[in-house]
Amino acid sequence: MDFIESVSPSIRGLKAVMLEVAQSDVPVLLLAEPGAGKRTVAQKIHEISRRSKHPFHVVSCARFGDAGANRLMGEGTVFLEELAELPWESQSCLLQTLAQESGNDTRESRPARLICGSARDLETEVRAGRFREDLYFRLSGICLRIPPLRQRREDIPHLVEHFLKKYGSDFQRPVPALSPETHRLFQEYSWPGNVRELENAARAIVAVGDESVAMGGLRAMLLRQDHVFNGGRVSLKQASREASREKEKEIILRALTRTRWNRRRAAQDLQISYKALLYKLKQMGCSEYEAS
Repeated sequence: MDFIESVSPSIRGLKAVMLEVAQSDVPVLLLAEPGAGKRTVAQKIHEISRRSKHPFHVVSCARFGDAGANRLMGEGTVFLEELAELPWESQSCLLQTLAQESGNDTRESRPARLICGSARDLETEVRAGRFREDLYFRLSGICLRIPPLRQRREDIPHLVEHFLKKYGSDFQRPVPALSPETHRLFQEYSWPGNVRELENAARAIVAVGDESVAMGGLRAMLLRQDHVFNGGRVSLKQASREASREKEKEIILRALTRTRWNRRRAAQDLQISYKALLYKLKQMGCSEYEAS
């Protein structure tokens, strides 16, 4: 996923702040919807920091353990992915580890720089008693919000071009020239999966080699979206069903993003069968965007 190919004021402003925060070791909290680019932003901060020669580690908070805690003792950067999913007992462990590291100022054991990401509002999690307030304040030295793709549509043509070139090179295929209809679909679609979903759509176009086939699912979703939300006469029951479908889709996309589109792991997280997940992806029109 990429966010660097952009012209929108919101991302240009984000880049400027990133340049500043990269020069310090203050913990950074990145807030964004699934697929909007939290890991990409974290890695870019690392690459332009003085720690760039050291490793960049990604630690899943849902699977945080001794291995995750050990990552904090290096000199690189550690990205704690989806902080709100950190179990309560692991929160205590992380807080204790941070306290030990900050108390040891020897050069040989310089602690890692921490960047955290979350799709959920951590202040809400703190108020609900699901996240430790002391840990939240420890990790949110600087808070950056990454806007969803639907709020920066001017970036879409640049991102599409970037991903088509990327996968044209990866698959050793010519970069396709998209039709005006496809460009319109890309601009009008709401992109609930954000840049990750856009990247998967571009990859599908290159991989399938047939634009109309690859765009079939997206076209179906756009038509459903227009029917429900763009002024048609829709009953309350229809609106409720569509809202339920959209929420289900959002949950599925979050699970797929969290597991890097590993469908079997996502099915386990969602507590449904693998076959049921494939069926739901087909209903959503996302089957052509599945990871191989």
